[in-house]
Amino acid sequence: MKNKPKYPLLFVLGLLICLLCFWANLAVGSVNIPFQEVIGRFFGSTFSKASWETIVMDYRLPKAFTAILAGISLSLSGLQMQTFFRNPLAGPFVLGISSGASLGVAMLIMAGSAFGWSVYSGSLGVWAIIIAASTGAVLVLLLVSLIAWKVKDSMTLLIVGLMFGSAVSAVISVLAYFTEAEQLKLFTVWSMGSLGSTQTDQLFGFALATLIGAIPVLMMLKSYNAMLMGEVYASSMGVNINRLRWGMIISTGILAGTATAFCGPIAFIGIAVPHVARLVFKTGDHRILFPASALSGAIILLVCDAFSQLPGSAQTLPINAVTSLVGAPMVIWLILRRNFSKEF
Repeated sequence: MKNKPKYPLLFVLGLLICLLCFWANLAVGSVNIPFQEVIGRFFGSTFSKASWETIVMDYRLPKAFTAILAGISLSLSGLQMQTFFRNPLAGPFVLGISSGASLGVAMLIMAGSAFGWSVYSGSLGVWAIIIAASTGAVLVLLLVSLIAWKVKDSMTLLIVGLMFGSAVSAVISVLAYFTEAEQLKLFTVWSMGSLGSTQTDQLFGFALATLIGAIPVLMMLKSYNAMLMGEVYASSMGVNINRLRWGMIISTGILAGTATAFCGPIAFIGIAVPHVARLVFKTGDHRILFPASALSGAIILLVCDAFSQLPGSAQTLPINAVTSLVGAPMVIWLILRRNFSKEF
């Protein structure tokens, strides 16, 4: 008889790893700060150098919290997509919501060059980009919701979402073709993703949106378990498929849209992390998988952010590039192992 996995032990271990990654994220960067001083700062002591206080508390601490929130948001939305559509390669971008956020930012930054009128001012700062991305994500979410109201087939909804993403990408390409080099560079830099642009006063809004987006998940854990066997089986078990579809759309829209608005597009976290959680926790029970995915997402994005810092160098790699370098081999390895059939 096989021993049951010790889930409490795994969660405690995961929380400890997350805490260590969090502290390491505060210590690593262009200015390396001793690990013991970072830990000591949270237990009442002060840094030996005044500049370290500014570096850690004003820049690295918000960035670390942003990594945790973005990792949770993308992982939860990815797991919902994979379970609902029973597609192991589904991610938080398949409904076109993140593409809508990108379109909002593209319109903000590049429309001035394309159409001859200015809509972007550097004085607006980060809030302008967040508002533009959120607006684009909400508009696409409304369109997807309208189609979901008319179309009852989940696979059709998936295809429509992918078509939305393709159409939005085409519009962005047209804008990029006509825009000037300076605006194009601004948009390109944003599209590479960044965890360092979120300010301390914006973290509360990010955390609140993540919590609101996670509420539908917590209310439908048993329904997601039933969906592993398909919509027909779930319906026979009393699951309201229409209600589940709407909850998934709203939850994923809020989670993925908010993460994209605050951090820009971040690839592969939503696709790869749910599979990592399944491999580590060895379960298909979503009562375990959802918190496991959230914890794994926070850890992996913290690790990726630490790698992007290039310790000892003033240069910072785009977070999107680092997550892709980590996530792509992971997904390829999962495909080669052919374990998708065992998980779904």
